[in-house]
Amino acid sequence: MLFVGAKVSQYALLPQGQVEAADRVKNMVAQMDLEGFGNCTNTGACEVEYPKGISLDNIARMNRELMKASV
Repeated sequence: MLFVGAKVSQYALLPQGQVEAADRVKNMVAQMDLEGFGNCTNTGACEVEYPKGISLDNIARMNRELMKASV
């Protein structure tokens, strides 16, 4: 979930591709769920375990983008 959140965050911050941003985040999260990636807990255990140093802020941004896309 951290990796997908980081990718969604990266794309959300770019000015290019804003037109397809809603479809992209919905598709990425759907694929993540389909492939069985687990969710990160609110305690941040996944952030501690993940070796790349990806912040939980990316998951929060992914959730915001998904909420915006669902409206």
